[in-house]
Amino acid sequence: MSFTYEDVGATRDPEHCPPGFHRLHVRSRVGEGEGVFRRATEALFGWEMHRAVGVGIETEAPVAAPDVEVTVVLGGLIKAPCRVVWTVEEPRRRGWAYGTLQGHPETGEESFVLDRTGDGTVWLTVTAFSRPAKWYARAGGPAVRGLQHAYARRCGAVLRRLTAEENEAGLL
Repeated sequence: MSFTYEDVGATRDPEHCPPGFHRLHVRSRVGEGEGVFRRATEALFGWEMHRAVGVGIETEAPVAAPDVEVTVVLGGLIKAPCRVVWTVEEPRRRGWAYGTLQGHPETGEESFVLDRTGDGTVWLTVTAFSRPAKWYARAGGPAVRGLQHAYARRCGAVLRRLTAEENEAGLL
C-alpha cells in the first residue's frame, strides 16, 4: 500500500507544510530529567502513549520503526491506516512520524518528538500537515482541526501522567 501524499518524511522539518494542507504544531512540557525522558521514550515508541490517549492501535510491531504499519482506530469505528516513515534516536531527541495510507480519513503526516533541553526539561512536540480525504473529514471542517489540536495536547498530558513517578523521583 502506498502513501496518500507526496511529501513523505517532510515532518522532519517542523516548519514545512505542503501547499493545500493544514499545519499543526503543539509543544507540551512533559517533565524533567533523564528518567522522564527514558520513560516518555518507552511510552512513545511502544504505542503506550497512543493507547492511553484513548485510541486503538493495531500493529504487529512492538515498537515504532521505519516501515512499520499501524492502524489507529478512533471510537472503535474509524480505521486510519498509517506507516512509520522516520525515527530519530539521538541522546537528547527521540521520536517518529507516520504517514497516511489508503483508507485513512485524512491525507498527511504526523510526528511525535521528545526533546530534552539543556536544563533537563523534557518536551513533546507534535507536528503534522493534513487535509481531508474522506467526505466526513471534509464535512467536519474546522471541527476536525480542533479535534487534532486537542489530541496533540492530550498526548502531552498523557505523557506527563505516564512519567509522573519519574518526575516525583527527580524532585526528591
